[in-house]
Amino acid sequence: MNAPVRPSAFKRDLSAEAFPPEHPAVNFGRIGVLLVNLGTPDGHDKKNMRKYLKEFLSDSRVIETPKIIWWPLLNGIILNVRPKKSGALYASIWNEELDESPLRTFTRSQSDQLTERMGDVSHLEIDWGMRYGNPSIESRLKALQEKGCERILIFPLYPQYSAATTATVNDKAFDALKKMRWMPATRTVPAYHDDPSYIDALAISIQKHLDSLDFKPEHIVASYHGIPKSYFTKGDPYHCHCQKTSRLLKERMGWDEGFLITTFQSRFGPEEWLQPYTDKTVEKLAHEGVKRICVVNPGFSSDCLETLEEIAGEVREEFEDNGGEHFSHIPCLNDGPEGVDLIETIVRRELQGWI
Repeated sequence: MNAPVRPSAFKRDLSAEAFPPEHPAVNFGRIGVLLVNLGTPDGHDKKNMRKYLKEFLSDSRVIETPKIIWWPLLNGIILNVRPKKSGALYASIWNEELDESPLRTFTRSQSDQLTERMGDVSHLEIDWGMRYGNPSIESRLKALQEKGCERILIFPLYPQYSAATTATVNDKAFDALKKMRWMPATRTVPAYHDDPSYIDALAISIQKHLDSLDFKPEHIVASYHGIPKSYFTKGDPYHCHCQKTSRLLKERMGWDEGFLITTFQSRFGPEEWLQPYTDKTVEKLAHEGVKRICVVNPGFSSDCLETLEEIAGEVREEFEDNGGEHFSHIPCLNDGPEGVDLIETIVRRELQGWI
């Protein structure tokens, strides 16, 4: 087998002397890693929320309704009503110190910590971006290329694959690459829903949280972001990936059958989504006399609106209003040691042959 090609082996004479005087020198010989998360508005005011929601809800991977039906609804009703409501929700979780959403704070920190950990690879550039909002995928790919990255690893931070998440990140990345005269060689990180390092990271993080509580939960609810049921019937593997994550986590933790309950949250519109629904499940548990539960979000790499406001806020209230007494939201892996360990493990593996 041929030995992997090292960066030094494909360096060329691209110094300033190799070009006519009117051309600048070209950077080369570096490798890039781009961490990508879902996205965030630049602010929670109506203008910024409208801009963010329009980009998000215009994505045909997210909303598969024919545009002739969807666009009048989106532009005539939704974008005139939803920005104010969503802005108020974002305001309730906003990082006021940095004037940004927690998702941006965590993703930047993950990138910064990964840069420090990968310091042994001298020719590596690590950056981060968002599928919706800023910093955009296109802007960060351009920045990496300008720094001399001829090979780039794109890392969608979604453990479970869905066309509405992982695929749309890759779509946007390749749309940007199509515009480049000199396109870098590119790899994308696959789903890691059943990766032992991911299951271990979840298990360690969850156990730390459980050890910090003053109560013992009767159930733990694993709440994943939902997708319309029709996407699943068309062949999206997301539901299967979520179920496998839950099964492996249950086995890793040694929990009894029925202790971990898998549910789906954040449904939108009149269409049926993956079930069981998180809010209805938690309400049912309370009605059945369950007094103590924890909710964990294995499908989110970082806490965001859907975990901090919807789960830790709304779902908590539903449980307590219906008779529940003790509720705890287990934080996502975020930029904690388990989360960054996981990202580093995956990046080093996916860069094999390049570094």
